[in-house]
Amino acid sequence: MVIYFSATGNSKYIAKRIANALDDEIICINDKIKNNDTTPIEADKRLVIVTPTYAWRIPKIVRDWIKKTEFKGNKNTWFVMSCGGEIGNAQKYNKLLCNEKGFNYMGTAQILMPENYIALFGTPEKDKARQIVSNAQPYIEKTIKTIGENKAFAPNKNSIYYSALSGIVNDMFYPLFVKAKAFSVNDKCISCKKCVNLCPLNNIKLVDKKPVWGSNCTHCMACISYCPCQAIEYGKNSVGKTRYTFESLKIE
Repeated sequence: MVIYFSATGNSKYIAKRIANALDDEIICINDKIKNNDTTPIEADKRLVIVTPTYAWRIPKIVRDWIKKTEFKGNKNTWFVMSCGGEIGNAQKYNKLLCNEKGFNYMGTAQILMPENYIALFGTPEKDKARQIVSNAQPYIEKTIKTIGENKAFAPNKNSIYYSALSGIVNDMFYPLFVKAKAFSVNDKCISCKKCVNLCPLNNIKLVDKKPVWGSNCTHCMACISYCPCQAIEYGKNSVGKTRYTFESLKIE
């Protein structure tokens, strides 16, 4: 079984590639989290968890959902993390999560994909993004091969720097940066509710036909990235930046 969380499509693409190659069932965690669905999950062959990297670890909302959900069947568990740069020492925390859940930890793979965190960083133009995805293909194929052979991923390189990124920096990142108050909407908004429907934490509501953000945000960037009119901004940080979604690359 392949389960995935994806906001702008990178992890979804990787998860589908793995599931199709290994003829595995695939489940979207976004829908589970949005509907507060912790129905038990049963993996017949294996469990592959595909997520983006949030501050050098898997997203907290994914971690919390996994903790609340009962998993049955095969406990061999691989983590595959898409990232715009590095995953730091995410493997340490994935292994701890496996220990807590009784999973057999089979390692963590890193797949470099186009940056989507428009709240802090620049996002690539389409040609550059397509090249990044092209460069990722050998790593995706290697990941599929390793999982298919029921082998563990090689351990990721670690350092004091990576440990700090996934440890103290991650702990500080959420309270200091992961806030929704900087989101705003302009007159381009057509009240389509796409942002409302995509938000995995149900943190956006339409008030007087305009989206309003609450305080429960995970900075997935789905709302700003998929807005069909580019009516959403994140303070001044997103002004003039390309909105990235994997689907816009039109890669099969």
